Amino acid sequence: MLVVFSLTTGEFVIVGIVPDVAADLSVSIPAAGALVTAYAIGMIVGGPVVTVLTARLGRKPLIVGLIAVSVIANLGSAVAPNYAVLLVARFAAGLIVATFFAVAVATAVSMAPAGKQASTVAKVALGMNLGIILGTPIGTLIGQNLGWRATFATVAAFSVAALLLVLRYVPAQPAVATGSVLGELRVFADRDVQLAIVLTAVGNVGIVTVFTYITPLLTDVSGFAAGSVPVLLLVYGAGAVAGNFLGGWLSDKALMPSLTGLLAVLTGVLALFWLVSGVQVAAVVMTFVIGVLAFAIIPGMQTRVLSTAGAAPTLAVAVNASGFQVAAAFAGWLGGEVISGGPGLRSIYLVGALLTAAGLAVALYSLRRERVLAARA
Repeated sequence: MLVVFSLTTGEFVIVGIVPDVAADLSVSIPAAGALVTAYAIGMIVGGPVVTVLTARLGRKPLIVGLIAVSVIANLGSAVAPNYAVLLVARFAAGLIVATFFAVAVATAVSMAPAGKQASTVAKVALGMNLGIILGTPIGTLIGQNLGWRATFATVAAFSVAALLLVLRYVPAQPAVATGSVLGELRVFADRDVQLAIVLTAVGNVGIVTVFTYITPLLTDVSGFAAGSVPVLLLVYGAGAVAGNFLGGWLSDKALMPSLTGLLAVLTGVLALFWLVSGVQVAAVVMTFVIGVLAFAIIPGMQTRVLSTAGAAPTLAVAVNASGFQVAAAFAGWLGGEVISGGPGLRSIYLVGALLTAAGLAVALYSLRRERVLAARA
């Protein structure tokens, strides 16, 4: 959980220090936002490639090695002398994340007592929520008071602490994969697996676009002081925790219908945020609501991948994490284009709504396909 907390904080903390990074390195806000894209591209590449290349390594040495890479990359970010080096460091930090998530889930399940597998995975996944609700605002606060470099150094320090716990408590276990690489890769020939991964990528791109630029949106559009941003990110994080539990409960009840409904609501909420973003009280409420919805859709998307990829769930989960980062990579670039050469900062909410509607279309198609196949059976 502490490793997941560190990785999640390292991924999302940049959104709270975008203006500081831009000012210190003399680059534009869209260029600083591209650091999110660099991390995301690292995850996109690393998800399938690193997972396949390391599939036959023992789990404990693999986990230790992945954490070590994260520590080095975050320290590299902290001491980066210029924008180019920082961009490379963020890419390197992202390379190991998808593989770590996949192996961590497999390891947690194998260590759990009988009947406690799901709750054990939930405890590991809690690190993601804590990264949003605590890590991102705390990292933002550190960056605003001690400089953005201190933020990345702190992330590295948490990763080192987590590494020590892994060395002490995680037992040696055999490799994740036992079959051939081609056998693992055949899972992606399944149409339902393909749709599940596309749904993750397209369904998340709208909300990730908004979240990438949430700091300038709250300060420049809603008129909040920069010092209020950590508190507002905490509000978003509280919504994320609530949404995680809500999404899990709904997914257990009716997976695809609930996921489709949540995407429909998220589309409408982002459009509403565009309308009321100039009203501070409304902006606070909407920040909480989009936090709820952004994380309510994740359990359903993860469950959809696992339910369609029984032959190679570890690789599928890693690639699905890469699919999420396809959304993040596109979001960082698109948001920059909207700000610098498009209709302006505020319209990011409306763009997010339109992109989420595209994800809704994928979900509706998947739901219809599921019902047609069930009727034929």
